[in-house]
Amino acid sequence: MTLNLCVLTPNRSIWNSEVKEIILSTNSGQIGVLPNHAPTATAVDIGILRIRLNDQWLTLALMGGFARIGNNEITILVNDAERGSDIDPQEAQQTLEIAEANLRKAEGKRQKIEANLALRRARTRVEASNTISS
Repeated sequence: MTLNLCVLTPNRSIWNSEVKEIILSTNSGQIGVLPNHAPTATAVDIGILRIRLNDQWLTLALMGGFARIGNNEITILVNDAERGSDIDPQEAQQTLEIAEANLRKAEGKRQKIEANLALRRARTRVEASNTISS
């Protein structure tokens, strides 16, 4: 039995096909979803979506949004998303270093919040690009 997974951003569809299992980063922690999962709606955190296709795991970097799970269908609406395989690890690492420097230089509450969010997004991209599928 499989799940139908659809990952959408405002501009495009990132994923739309059947999967065996997912592990999703939510605002209250990670949840694993297998076929016949209880219906759920949840906020999606900035983090990694792990997708299992048979014996292979793939990763997507998600930049926050919402997910609806029910009737073996998962719809994830996010601000932005990237497949881990599409992320250049060197570019992601450079972006992370810039984000860390910007956080150190941030002054005022708003700048610190924005710099912290940029740092979380950069860390997620680095993690997604470094994940090796097995």
